[in-house]
Formats: sequence, C-alpha cells, structure tokens
Amino acid sequence: MKCPYCQGSSHVVDTREVAVAIRRRRECEDCRQRFTTYERIAAANLKVVKSDGRREDFNRDKLVTGLQLACVKRPISADTIDEIASDIEGQLYRLGRNEVPSAVIGEMVMDALRDVDDVAYVRFASVYRHFTDLEVLAEEIDRLRAVKEQAESRKRQMALEL
Repeated sequence: MKCPYCQGSSHVVDTREVAVAIRRRRECEDCRQRFTTYERIAAANLKVVKSDGRREDFNRDKLVTGLQLACVKRPISADTIDEIASDIEGQLYRLGRNEVPSAVIGEMVMDALRDVDDVAYVRFASVYRHFTDLEVLAEEIDRLRAVKEQAESRKRQMALEL
C-alpha cells in the first residue's frame, strides 16, 4: 500500500479485527509516517427503508456523518465514533435481512450514544425524533435521567452482592 503522505511503500505494523472490518496500522518505509487502513467486506446490498417507504442502499458514511454531527465539540474521539459505526454496521448485517427500517438504525445509534455521551444522545434524539418544543425535549431528558439512574442502581446492587 502506498503512503498517503509521500506515496512511498508501507508495511503493516499491527492488525486487528474490529466488528465488520480488519484494521491495519501501517508505517511508511520512506518517511516513517504511520497511518491506519481498514479492510471491509463489500456491502451485501443492504437496503434501508425510509419512513416514507423509499429504499436506498445502506451507506456507512451517512451513519458516521450523523454520529459526527451529534458529537461536535464533545470529548468523543474519531476512533470511538468509528467503533460505534462499525458495531452498528455489524449488528445490521447480523440481522440477516436484506432490508432494514431506518427506525431500527436510529434506535441503534441512540442506544450507542446514550452509553457514550448524554449531550450527543440528546442532540441526535432531537433531530431523529423531531422534537417540536421544549416540553418534548424535557421529557426525553427526564427519560434519559431515569435510564441512567436505573443503570447506576443496578451497578450499586451488583457491587453489594459481590
């Protein structure tokens, strides 16, 4: 593989499997810059069924863009965003269906963001769920708080049992 910086030859330093891809860390033999490449299985014509009934090919880049927009100015690394996208993509292919409703993807994204960052979750949910006013937004924040409190309660309970 050619180096993206100087177009020289590169060699693989490290290889890891991540969800639906193989991540390779490479180093240029000429300029010694390091870079990462991903090998992904070509999409097996997975279609996304939109809410209006239209069907379009699944596009991982759209998923990543949506995650990036939700995570703007938040302490979330590009690697974390990529891991979330890879995990969701893997879940979609493991469903074993040719068509997946966009609502399923939206819920997967919200589930992932809920665990990573509350603000990113609320940002995505506000666009995804089309919040119309402050009351609806406040209700969603209250639901998020309740979920977080339940998770904390379960953690405390498990700690006591150990």
